Amino acid sequence: MPLREACGVLGVASKSPILNLLQVGLRALQHRGQESAGLTIFDEEHITQKGMGLVSEVLDEFGDEFKNGTVGIGHVRYSTAGGSSMKNAQPMTVSAITGELSIGHNGNISNQDKLRQEKENSGWAFMSDTDSEIIIRMIANYLSKNHTIKKAIQLTMEEIIGSYSIVLLHNDEVYAFRDPLGIKPLCIGQIDDGYVVASESAAIEVMGGQVIRDVEPGEILSLSPNDITSHSITNAENKAFCMFEYVYFARPDAKIDGILTYNVRQEIGRKLWEESPIDADIIVPVPDSGIACALGFSEASNIPYREGLIKNRYVHRSFIQPINEQRKATISEKLNPIKEIVEGKRVVLVDDSIVRGNTSKRIVQSVRDAGAKEVHIRVGCPPIISPCFLGIDMPSREEFVAPNRTTAEITKEIGADTVEYVSVSGLVKCIGKSEDDLCLGCITEKYPLPIEGERQRGQATLEEFEA
Repeated sequence: MPLREACGVLGVASKSPILNLLQVGLRALQHRGQESAGLTIFDEEHITQKGMGLVSEVLDEFGDEFKNGTVGIGHVRYSTAGGSSMKNAQPMTVSAITGELSIGHNGNISNQDKLRQEKENSGWAFMSDTDSEIIIRMIANYLSKNHTIKKAIQLTMEEIIGSYSIVLLHNDEVYAFRDPLGIKPLCIGQIDDGYVVASESAAIEVMGGQVIRDVEPGEILSLSPNDITSHSITNAENKAFCMFEYVYFARPDAKIDGILTYNVRQEIGRKLWEESPIDADIIVPVPDSGIACALGFSEASNIPYREGLIKNRYVHRSFIQPINEQRKATISEKLNPIKEIVEGKRVVLVDDSIVRGNTSKRIVQSVRDAGAKEVHIRVGCPPIISPCFLGIDMPSREEFVAPNRTTAEITKEIGADTVEYVSVSGLVKCIGKSEDDLCLGCITEKYPLPIEGERQRGQATLEEFEA
């Protein structure tokens, strides 16, 4: 599953020191980004520690200046906008007329090129390649025009188009806001001495907190040790929750906008059996994201579930590797079939998705080499046929295995006996939300926001118009 998620964000306001809490919360969000990690704490000023690598590598040792701060934000990153380098690591801090601003951003601004060009033509100088810097400098600019911080955020939200869940540290105040369509997840929780906002509910629970609710699409709120204040909600009638959060990205123990991802994945497995039954001896998940889906398939089919692929958990996710050759090497190193389980068996491999096909091809071959009689694949996401422009690294159609190929052609390319995907309607039913409330652009080529050169959701084609 060679995809990259953008980031995970975290914000905490407490009466007690929060360094340990930020470390715990960011480790719980590590799956959302493994390229860089960082945190910013307020103690008379914004103090930041960040670097390239995992939370355990970057955020394991701190000076005394970090240990008394009670307000701060954190971030784990993989790049979608901006390259993989230290200058793009977050949180990012700038000076404003009202003091210091630090930002952590999950998402992707689709009109960033236009905004960057406009601002550079006006004399702005940027220090990074990220759309996150555009956002924070726009907020700082509005503050220089005597707007309040809340108004500065609101005005910035009116200019940017795209997906975003953002934590913002303004001096000693934590703000959080989410794009009006709710594409990227963000939720609020209560801890012993304060409040927290995080990309996923599981992070709040791991921190010992209690989840209160999701941040509403388009909502701006602030956190203090004593309460949470909602300041405004921008047009929240239309929604477009990212379906991939349910299929793959979020932890299985996370609730995304009120829905437990584990349950969704189990239901997808049941739906896969309903739509594409198969005579087989064992069901084998592609770990980890295929586990719940495989269990659902096994329960619906009464075909035994077996962990026939063992994952090396000390190897980075294959999609994190920036070069294709590195990804291929990682795939081979990461998953190893158990010969005694698959030998002589008709095996159904259940995976969350197929994008480039590199991973699937190597897994199929390894299972065959271990002696499997047949290898079938069932996929918990419809074919990926179009890039994501809203926070997932899907750079071009040319890299995908599915566009302009039949299922039979995909099966041949991967080397399986059969390949079948869950349908779009089946996926939507399993998630339990209206199709109009989901972002399905990568599987339908219809996007919830205007993307240059792409079809927007609700926009008729010429053929449909003439009909």
